[in-house]
Amino acid sequence: MTDTTFAAGHLYKNDDHLTKHLSEKQRLEEACWNGFIQMMLPEIHLHAANGSILYLWEIKEASSFLELDLGEVPAPINRQFSIDPYSFLSVQAFS
Repeated sequence: MTDTTFAAGHLYKNDDHLTKHLSEKQRLEEACWNGFIQMMLPEIHLHAANGSILYLWEIKEASSFLELDLGEVPAPINRQFSIDPYSFLSVQAFS
């Protein structure tokens, strides 16, 4: 989630002179690309059930959150099982 005190707190702790000119959302995205996901969200396991490593393949920006595409390989997202409200709500409406 963007524009929250949670996101801002982590960003300011890791702020440097190279990212001060970026918006909060851009700094959060940069932090994700730079490997801070595990530090910011320790409850997210960056390993699959079989023990293989999950890689960050893509970050999509929405109005109030960033969607992270984590996986062993890039793959299409099953909208029915996504936690992205834009994805699963449209599937639920037609079910």
